[in-house]
Amino acid sequence: MSQQEKSVMVTGGAGFIGSCVVKELNNRGIDNILIVDNLGDGVKWKNLVGKKFADCVHKTDLFNWLSAHGEAIGSIIHLGACSDTVETDANYLLENNYRYSRWLAEFAVPRQIRFIYASSAATYGDGSLGFSDSHEGLESLCPLNMYGYSKHLFDLWLLRSGMLNKVTGMKYFNVFGPNEWHKGRMASAIVRMVPEVQKEGKISLFASSHPSYKDGEQLRDFIYVKDVAAITCDLLDAPPCGIVNVGKGVATSWNALARAVFKALSLEESIEYIEMPEDLKGKYQYFTKAQTEKLERILKPSVHSIDSAVCDYINQHLLPEKRW
Repeated sequence: MSQQEKSVMVTGGAGFIGSCVVKELNNRGIDNILIVDNLGDGVKWKNLVGKKFADCVHKTDLFNWLSAHGEAIGSIIHLGACSDTVETDANYLLENNYRYSRWLAEFAVPRQIRFIYASSAATYGDGSLGFSDSHEGLESLCPLNMYGYSKHLFDLWLLRSGMLNKVTGMKYFNVFGPNEWHKGRMASAIVRMVPEVQKEGKISLFASSHPSYKDGEQLRDFIYVKDVAAITCDLLDAPPCGIVNVGKGVATSWNALARAVFKALSLEESIEYIEMPEDLKGKYQYFTKAQTEKLERILKPSVHSIDSAVCDYINQHLLPEKRW
């Protein structure tokens, strides 16, 4: 079987970013795709409607599937994970985010299967150590929650096992966009902002409890999922580079994000500030901003501005309820 005939495996392929990556692969003429996911009894399956792929395997059946068909896989985009930043079951996160990832890497790397995976900006913790994707500072990072720690453990295992430079680990920053309805509370704030504006004419943001940040001026590196999908597919074709930040490299305030929502809806701005939930206190990132020099050296990506991304998301997807 030639490399061109082999499949691209996308774990988490029915999820938020995963389904958008499948869409981007389809846009590039690739449909020999194995989707790995747990569709459950929710609405995540709807993210697959209209997508072209060869097969869909439950994540717990993948090991047996690979035993029989592993030679058919040419590359792996590993995006499947529990992304709930307030999940408290540490054992579940270790099994789902660390050990499952480790097993896939142990399958792929010795067989020279291209392996790229989703790490997370949550591994950077409060940002006091910066947001460099250099491997030298990896051991020093201190995530604020168990989700971030589970991602960090896999990064560290790859580093210590000598595999990190043989793979590509994408540290996604704050991704938003279509196909995230199923994520509930973990969906981007825009999903909540739009109906709130439509019903009450205002947007509620978390008040700041940090002396360095005024209310609504907490800063995040927001990046549109369509840009993330394009970057992910481009990295699939690039040489392995270890850890690489996938963000805009721009810190945008929550106030600016809310203003972009009002602009997209052609409505007057009205913002109020509410107390942060108890389960987020002490685990909240007040500032994220990707250092993107490595990404720009590899790809020189072109990404949407916040205003254009929010406008596209709201008017092409949220309001008409259309997935991508």
